Amino acid sequence: MLYSVGYQLKNDGSFVEAVCIRKEHIGEIYFSWEDFPNGRGNELSKTTLAPSEARIKKESELKIFKDLGIRLNLLMNGNCYGRYAQSRSFFYKLGSTVDYISEKFGLGSVTTTSPLIAKFLKQNYPDIEVRASVNMEIGTTDGMDYLAELFDSYYLAREYNRDINRIKEIRDWCNQNGKRLYGIANSGCLKSCSSHTFHDNLVSHEREISEMDNAYQFEGQCYTYLKSAVKREAWLRITTFIRPEDVQLYEGLFDGLKLATRVSRNPRKIIDAYARGLYRGCLAELLEPDHSALFYPTVIENSRLPAGFGEKVLNCDKKCSGCGYCKTALTDASVCLE
Repeated sequence: MLYSVGYQLKNDGSFVEAVCIRKEHIGEIYFSWEDFPNGRGNELSKTTLAPSEARIKKESELKIFKDLGIRLNLLMNGNCYGRYAQSRSFFYKLGSTVDYISEKFGLGSVTTTSPLIAKFLKQNYPDIEVRASVNMEIGTTDGMDYLAELFDSYYLAREYNRDINRIKEIRDWCNQNGKRLYGIANSGCLKSCSSHTFHDNLVSHEREISEMDNAYQFEGQCYTYLKSAVKREAWLRITTFIRPEDVQLYEGLFDGLKLATRVSRNPRKIIDAYARGLYRGCLAELLEPDHSALFYPTVIENSRLPAGFGEKVLNCDKKCSGCGYCKTALTDASVCLE
């Protein structure tokens, strides 16, 4: 399985080093660009570099990826573009950006949430793959068919990562219609999160929001929910991640898997674990968002989960009431450090 890895601007160059070491497992690097809203906010918040220095460093690193033969994927996956969403100025800026990146580094694909951005790209850049973002939460063949003229590929809604029948149905449709199918491997989001759209909208407008005298801060409903020890007992059942050891079960079903690494404290750990197909350590630390601090001093030791965990949850009937498999598995994998 080839992975699409999220670019992270690091002062010490450690992200580039991690990619170079595991380059045979990485098919794509995805990245945001300047002030376009995207699904994970401003990358400058993770570095001490000035904006001009950051751009120079980022461009030099994108050039390294290009020279390694790794495709580049531009993120236009903001959930909202506000008053600019349909404007001529927005699409002029987008076109100029795509031209610049394509000419300087080569651009293999663009991931977007916007049907209008997809339309613009299909009309003006027919050689660039246009991919529907996981933030669109597409999980049916009808949902894909509605947009078939606009998208070449789709991310499957994370909620179906553990539904083998749904994945096979959608894989068959993609094969019949000449489309590619991708999944996200290490999402730590809660399944069917009711505040996901609201949170994505906040991220898209974070610059404007930061300028306001705000009455509340929104940390993400998952953090609030999992502060309860009782709610944490359901963590395995209400998450959708695919463990490194279980990726083999998805060979032939997905054309590639996305690794969320853009805001991780240790992207190299994630890349190494999935490249090796093996991980010993705190499972939550591989995920984005990372909820490991909410479990501390308990850690979920990945190697202590049942050997057949991935196959079990991929093929189960999802009749969770009265089952208890995930709760027992979590208890058995929990290690208290105190």
